[in-house]
Formats: sequence, structure tokens, C-alpha cells
Amino acid sequence: MDLDHLSERVLRARGSWLFSRANAFCYAALPYRASLRRMSDKMRLEGLTLTVASVERSIAFYQGLLGLNVAWNAAPAFAMIRHGAGTIGLLALAEASKEGVAAGTPAQNLGIHVEFTTDDLDGLYEELKAKGVVFHAPPHDEPWERSMTALDPDGYSVEFAQGKRGQNQPHSQNKA
Repeated sequence: MDLDHLSERVLRARGSWLFSRANAFCYAALPYRASLRRMSDKMRLEGLTLTVASVERSIAFYQGLLGLNVAWNAAPAFAMIRHGAGTIGLLALAEASKEGVAAGTPAQNLGIHVEFTTDDLDGLYEELKAKGVVFHAPPHDEPWERSMTALDPDGYSVEFAQGKRGQNQPHSQNKA
């Protein structure tokens, strides 16, 4: 007897067909859900890799302007920026194209966000602006956070948010 027929029989016997059918499905999915939990315990998110036109130019931005550390420099092909536990790989388009990767459009690059947080968004804005960082959006309030966005040399969004992500609604939102 398959799961549909079994759950139908159990539910009719209990007098709550719909509820039981849903429960039978949930119970059947438990081993799958448990395997997902175990799988997620086996891995960590380390970072991301951006395909860039020039690794050297990207290093000048991420290290020179933002002050991040270069953990691995194999320019002109690749470099790895490390900040805390996270990394940003900088892979030259010439290298990536060997695996069939094509350059992203400006709109696609703009839609990719490298995200940082800070305790002093307005102060960081002034400091980075003085260093020559070009901002796509200065500090502003969104319903979910206060943030600002700069663009790296390849047009990727580099977003800075006030406070801890997911817990940093603007002051105007917290005054309820």
C-alpha cells in the first residue's frame, strides 16, 4: 500500500482526513529533513568568488580602499581577500572563460552584493568617500535596515549595513 492510500485510511478512521494526510506526509519527510540537518552540519560557508576583469584592479579596491587583507595573491589569475572568517575570491575573467564563463552584464554585476556590517555607517561613509570610493547609494533607510552601497571596479555592489544583519532596522522603524 502506498503512502497516499495508507494516510487516507488512517485519516478516515480518525475522522480528520485532511489533517492526517498532511501529518502522514510530514512524518514521511522526517528522514529527509534529518538528513538535511546532518548535511548542513558537515559544511561551512566560507565565501564567494567574483569574476573580475583585472585581479590587480580589484585588489587595489578591496585592499587599497576598503583595507581588507589579501590572503592569497596569484595575480593576474586569482587572489583571495579574507575578512574575518569569510573570503572573497577574485578570479580573472581570462581564467574563468577557460571553463566557459562569460562576462556578466552591468545589470547582473549590480545585482550581486558583497555585504559587510559596521557599527558606524555614517562615519564609514565619510571615511570611504574621502578615500575615493564611489557610492551607488549613500546611507539611507530601508524598511529592514540602514545601509549604503558602493560599486567595485567591475560594478559589483558592495553593501554596508548598520549593525548586525537581520537585527538592524532603522531607528525610525524601532520607535513603534
